[in-house]
Amino acid sequence: MTDMLNNPSGANLPGDSTCVFRMPVDDATVPDLMKSAQTPTPVLTIIKGPQTGNTFELEGPETTIGRDPANGIFLNDMTVSRAHAKIVRNAAGVLIEDLGSLNGTWVDGAIVNSAPLHDGSSVQIGTFTLIYHESQAERIETGE
Repeated sequence: MTDMLNNPSGANLPGDSTCVFRMPVDDATVPDLMKSAQTPTPVLTIIKGPQTGNTFELEGPETTIGRDPANGIFLNDMTVSRAHAKIVRNAAGVLIEDLGSLNGTWVDGAIVNSAPLHDGSSVQIGTFTLIYHESQAERIETGE
């Protein structure tokens, strides 16, 4: 990489190389406190963001997520759209769908329009990182 002190223009000099890295999805600096918890219903827990530590139970067949307080999961931050995403639970499993949000919905490090959620899935919405955990009953059914 270019040394800005010796080369203030920032232009690449011969022998310079650029390193690209990706942040790991598993961030060891933020513990997943719900990982070993036995929950009666599936939950989303905020592990990063303005409301770190908040846990939301996903009780109905559909839960909306967004900046509007009318959502089932209210994420009060300007990086979240008013109607950002929804979680759908049915016999086939649990699915998260982006609702045309400005900043997108990310699952396990990839931006998605729609994606299945599995126990331990990481969901990023704006500045929030949430972890999805299935209920104890669903873990037994899937053999986990």
